[in-house]
Amino acid sequence: MSVRKPAELSPESIARANRKRLAAEEGARAMVDVGRQAIEVRKNMARLRELRETRDAAAATRLAQLPALPPKKRHQEVAAIVKFGSGR
Repeated sequence: MSVRKPAELSPESIARANRKRLAAEEGARAMVDVGRQAIEVRKNMARLRELRETRDAAAATRLAQLPALPPKKRHQEVAAIVKFGSGR
């Protein structure tokens, strides 16, 4: 037994078809929007990475230009404790 579709569609089936069509169109627009946002995020990340690398390179050149600090002199008491132990 096969059920035949009526020649005219019911208002409910027309409304259902319209809702499905609108949902599909909105879903496609949402996917395009998500893709566009992902591209913007990647561009911003690349821009920030470039700024960070530039800042780090400038800091490295500034540090390289500074004279080396002489080693700190230890007090005699600290040197004696290190050399002979705390005596405990």
